Amino acid sequence: MQIPKSFKTFSLGFMIFWAVLAAFPFLWMFLISFRAPIDAFSLPPKLFAPVTFDHFYTVWVVDGFWKQALNTTIITLGTMTVSLTIGCLAGYALSRYRGSLGFWLLIGALVFRAMPHVVMLVAYKPAFWSLGIWNRYETLIIVLVAINQPFTIWMLRSFFVNIPEELDQAALVDGCNRVQTFVKVIMPVMWPGVITTGLFSFLLAYNDFLISSQLMSGDHMTMTAALSNYIFADDDLTKLMHGIAGAVSVTIPLIFLVMFFQRYIVSGLTHGAVKG
Repeated sequence: MQIPKSFKTFSLGFMIFWAVLAAFPFLWMFLISFRAPIDAFSLPPKLFAPVTFDHFYTVWVVDGFWKQALNTTIITLGTMTVSLTIGCLAGYALSRYRGSLGFWLLIGALVFRAMPHVVMLVAYKPAFWSLGIWNRYETLIIVLVAINQPFTIWMLRSFFVNIPEELDQAALVDGCNRVQTFVKVIMPVMWPGVITTGLFSFLLAYNDFLISSQLMSGDHMTMTAALSNYIFADDDLTKLMHGIAGAVSVTIPLIFLVMFFQRYIVSGLTHGAVKG
């Protein structure tokens, strides 16, 4: 059945409208981040105004935002590495397990993932305080991995299910053991799925605010937590402009990251949607 041309036109128009509506706040934020407060919040709004990099200089150099960027990088890469390592092993095992226990374990894990993050915070924070391991990289990584792991396992399992078991059997017949089969045969064809899942793990850790702001402070703060000091400053437009410059700095790497990996993301999501 051929789709009517009018419907295609409507769909295209709606997508363009939605894209402009979704992108406009960031585009406007990007534009005013290079302006003085008096120009950024003028009424009526000015389309053109003098350009200044003072806000970015203050945030990155004077206030040391690069420290929060380094903290975020360590926590994000740590969370992604641990999540993918556990997720690949567990996902592969569950994809090859034929009993019902594996299914119910996966369902139970997803229910755990559905819990509000604040519940996890309430559960973990007193223990971390008692053990004296609050405000440390590994502490935050543990919590973020616990939150993200059920989704990671579920998603990677869906990719492993699409890999024929005959591939495992052929590798075993050729003399590989189970570890060699997993590392040398299965994982090379899993890269689209690993990259896709890794990106979701990366975004969870990179964008987290609630857990990071409660477990980290001082020199260990992440970028999202540090931004709140600027954005929630009472009636201080200069601080707000610094926060906008920081928000632009946080957002731009994500745009380039998604653009760079978009081919793998599309391939991975398409591959994972075939079965399982």
